[in-house]
Amino acid sequence: MSDNGQEAVLYVMTHGLESPERCATPFFLAASAAAMDVDAGIYFTMNGPQLLKQGNPEKIGPKGEQGQKLRYFIDQAVDCGVKLYICQPSLDLNDLKYEDLIEGVEMIGGAAFNDMAMEASAVISF
Repeated sequence: MSDNGQEAVLYVMTHGLESPERCATPFFLAASAAAMDVDAGIYFTMNGPQLLKQGNPEKIGPKGEQGQKLRYFIDQAVDCGVKLYICQPSLDLNDLKYEDLIEGVEMIGGAAFNDMAMEASAVISF
């Protein structure tokens, strides 16, 4: 993640459409970390890639009419410099292809994830 000695935090998102109440928090926290000059990234694995399928961020939101859709939190995080990483096997698990995803997502393998996790100041899982 960070090559320059900067503090880094890696969020791991394992939940997807089955848990909409859990979806916005990693983006919100990562945006907050980035605003604090911390190198922040979110790694999507297991059901997490469902959140990045084109069209889904515009649908996922709180119950009722109040509150922001997931797209708002994704855009906020990316605008702050948060990097979005996805696990290739998890795409297969969710019947997704890389082309199905929103823009700005980087596909990485297990070794790259492990390197990032070992270099991060903190790893937080959702």
